Amino acid sequence: MASDDDRSEDPAGPSSDRADRQGGEPTAGPTGGDRARDDEIVDELPEDLNASEYVGPYTFPNNNRRRIPATIYVVLGVACVLLAAVRDDASPLVNSGVLWAGVALVAFGVYGLVAGWTLRVDETEALSIASARVSFAVGHASAQQVWRGWLSRPTWRILLYSAENPPARRGIVLIDGVDGGVIEWFAEDNPEDWSTLDSDRTRLTG
Repeated sequence: MASDDDRSEDPAGPSSDRADRQGGEPTAGPTGGDRARDDEIVDELPEDLNASEYVGPYTFPNNNRRRIPATIYVVLGVACVLLAAVRDDASPLVNSGVLWAGVALVAFGVYGLVAGWTLRVDETEALSIASARVSFAVGHASAQQVWRGWLSRPTWRILLYSAENPPARRGIVLIDGVDGGVIEWFAEDNPEDWSTLDSDRTRLTG
């Protein structure tokens, strides 16, 4: 009779022993390479909208690109209306729904043509207009294009800080992107407390 001390264990463990008896091989979980490949699947912006990898002056896409899909909607809508006008009353494929779909497409396309304003004032001109409007020397500034009203008129939203370090004043100016007119503006003493920040990291550069 063997004692407990005389028994030996397989170094490969019981799972390996069972795999050998079944004639198979131990299975392994997902490898690090598989996980790395999954992590590499990311969404990407179109080249003309990806500013992070662009070297040189960035140009905002012109707002009048809306007219391209709007024209397509109008053409499809007119085609649906004409098809409904010449249809055979016994046709099971063309009915009043095609007519109403055509009317809706034409209406939406016309709206897109109207809302497809040509952006005549670029971000550089908008920053210049905003800098001239506020009552302080501008250091850091940023521009954002937005749309205003039911006709979706392009508008520049300009945020400005004064040239001191840290900035003592800040302001915001809304500028019409079509004619360059100042819609509204506001300036105030900067309420943000930057005293605890490193001055080397907050220094404004040209």
